[in-house]
Amino acid sequence: MASDHPVVRLVNAVVMSRGFPLLSGVDLELERGSLNVVTGANGAGKTSLLRLLGGLDALSSGAGEVAGIDLAHGDRRQLRRRVGWLGHEGSFYADLSVRENLLFAARALARPEGDVDTALRRVGLAHRAATITKQLSAGQRRRLGLAWLLVRRPELWLLDEPYASLDDAGREFFDHLLAEVVDAGASVVLSAHDALRSRELRPRTIRMAGGRVDGP
Repeated sequence: MASDHPVVRLVNAVVMSRGFPLLSGVDLELERGSLNVVTGANGAGKTSLLRLLGGLDALSSGAGEVAGIDLAHGDRRQLRRRVGWLGHEGSFYADLSVRENLLFAARALARPEGDVDTALRRVGLAHRAATITKQLSAGQRRRLGLAWLLVRRPELWLLDEPYASLDDAGREFFDHLLAEVVDAGASVVLSAHDALRSRELRPRTIRMAGGRVDGP
C-alpha cells in the first residue's frame, strides 16, 4: 500500500551535461508502491530522469528527494544502495556463469545464496545457471538483470526500456513480475516509447518532451 510520503519528489529539477540541459525543470511526485511509465520520443529525457532518480547523474539545480535521500545534499552512494537500475546492458562479468554473477552480487549485499536459485527459477533461467553469461541471448541477459533485481530487493526499481529484446512470452512474464513487485510494496519507474498495452497493469503514465514532464 502506498505511503503518504512520496518515494520521489522533484521540484524544478535540472540536470546539465557539458552546458546542455538533459532535464530542464522537472516537477514530479510519485507515490510509494506505485507503477509509473515514462514515455516520450528519443531525446525526450526519459533515461536522464531515471539516471537522476538512481543517483547516477547529479542534480544541477532545483530540489529533489528519492527514497528519503536529498538529491542536492545527500549521499548518492547511499541512494544507489536503495534503488535497482536495469539499463540496456547489464553490468555482469561476461566470462562468469549466470549463477556465479548472481552469487557475486548476493555476497556483496549479504543476501542468502538461496535467493540466487529462487530468482533464477522465477525468471526462467534455472536451466541456464551454468551458462557463461556472454553466451546468453539479449532477451536472456534482460532476464538475468531482472534476477539480479530480485536478489537485491530494492525499494525503487528503475528500468530503462525493459521490454526491449523480450519476446511475447517474456513480455507477459515481465508484466506479471511488475504486478508482484508493486503488490509487495516496491515502487517502479520504467521508460518506454509508448504507454503499456497490458490489461493487467494500470500504471501512471508520465509523458516527457524536451527534458520536461509534458502534462499531468
